[in-house]
Amino acid sequence: MAVKNSENLSVRKSLKSSSSRAAWIAVFLSSVALLLLPVLLRLDGKQHAEWLQFLGRFHPLAVHIPIGLILLIPVLEIAGRSRPALREAAGFVLPIACAACLGSLVLGYALAYGSGETGTTVTQHMWGGIALCVGVMLCLMVRPAWSAEERRGLYPSMLAVVLIALFWTAHLGGAITHGESYLTALMPAPLKRWFSLGGAGKPSARAGSFYAQHVDPIFDANCVSCHGPSKIQGGLRLDSYDVLMKGGKDGPVVVAGNLAKSVLLERITLPMNHPHFMPAEGRPPLRPEQIAWIRAWIEQGASSSAVSLRGVVVANPVADPPPEPVGDYSALMPEIQQMQQGQGAKLVAVSAKPSDGLILNTVDAAATFNDAELARFKKFALYIVEADLARTGVTDASFDSLSQFAHLRTLHLEGTAITGVGLAKLTKLHQLNYLNLSETKVDSAAVAPLRSMAQLHHLYLFDTPANPVPKADDAEPAVKAVLSKEEK
Repeated sequence: MAVKNSENLSVRKSLKSSSSRAAWIAVFLSSVALLLLPVLLRLDGKQHAEWLQFLGRFHPLAVHIPIGLILLIPVLEIAGRSRPALREAAGFVLPIACAACLGSLVLGYALAYGSGETGTTVTQHMWGGIALCVGVMLCLMVRPAWSAEERRGLYPSMLAVVLIALFWTAHLGGAITHGESYLTALMPAPLKRWFSLGGAGKPSARAGSFYAQHVDPIFDANCVSCHGPSKIQGGLRLDSYDVLMKGGKDGPVVVAGNLAKSVLLERITLPMNHPHFMPAEGRPPLRPEQIAWIRAWIEQGASSSAVSLRGVVVANPVADPPPEPVGDYSALMPEIQQMQQGQGAKLVAVSAKPSDGLILNTVDAAATFNDAELARFKKFALYIVEADLARTGVTDASFDSLSQFAHLRTLHLEGTAITGVGLAKLTKLHQLNYLNLSETKVDSAAVAPLRSMAQLHHLYLFDTPANPVPKADDAEPAVKAVLSKEEK
């Protein structure tokens, strides 16, 4: 019997050794395949099959699974010192984390290759993901020896390396999504100095030029996250004047003096549901005055040094007065909460403090929201500090209701049927400092009464009879986006 048991033990050891050898071979071949992936499918900056992009867009969702599992493993290993069952759980979680890591890498590569994304940060993120997958596979292989109290230091060391690779790769992924300065933009000044994050200026455009002061900040805030040094879609970068004028893989996107051939202007003025609309990936469109500035800048030569443009008046920044507190609307909270759960217009609290007021949001109900619907909010009038009625069905009759919103500071009416009849009723709103009437029918006579409102620092009239869109053959394009304080 002893001889038979000895033979069985020998067979089991032989099978275990063969299985371990096969697993190491599989890990080696998988690692080689991952390292060769960027060579076989090079990120060339060109878009490929749409089905790759479709699959790749699940990467931002899927990537959180391996992150959570990998962070859980050291917690289970440490807690397993006193509770062995948790260490067994770590052995169960590790192979799942490995599979999730490989799956996330495949989706991420499909996204970058399919959409044509390139750039330093994209490349570093890719290699970080590959290194992370290889590290997790190696952890999976060396853990059994560590569990058997052999090679005690190898597995913890490799797990530490994996965690470092995870943090680095995740940081790069965040930089691609939100921009390189997302993590450091609000960092306190002493920390910025400590980490040498002061930031260098862009020397390609003259300081103080219209481009540097007004056009480049638009690109920086809305476009550089996809068209910057860290992530380059379509071979196009917009992070400096020189690379902007160089264009992308399909040629120049800005042709000085020629609006028709300037692809950039075409893309930012397309309908939001158009596949080539920019900014892409669900980002909000540029504001009318921003488009007006870019249009005028291109039409007048796309200069990097011109300080001003004909017909463009940009109001000097004016500090808005501190908001006055509104009353306590706590007694109305049941109605407000019920409204927030419905499908129509909603009242959203500015903050946890009731005295900061409410925001009237009609984005989800713009197609059905009209003057009658607005009148229903009169009972909340004293607490509403911002009303977004853009592209709703409100008319001039809405001014009767709006004039009762005594604490209203911001009012969006762009894209509505407003003609300006009764607009003077808004002069009763002594806290109103922002009013957007772009793409309406208001004329100069209707706007005239608003000139008496000293606190109204931001009045937008783009594409209205009071400030029409310039025509291509206008000698002096009237592209006035903001009525400056001096003109009022």
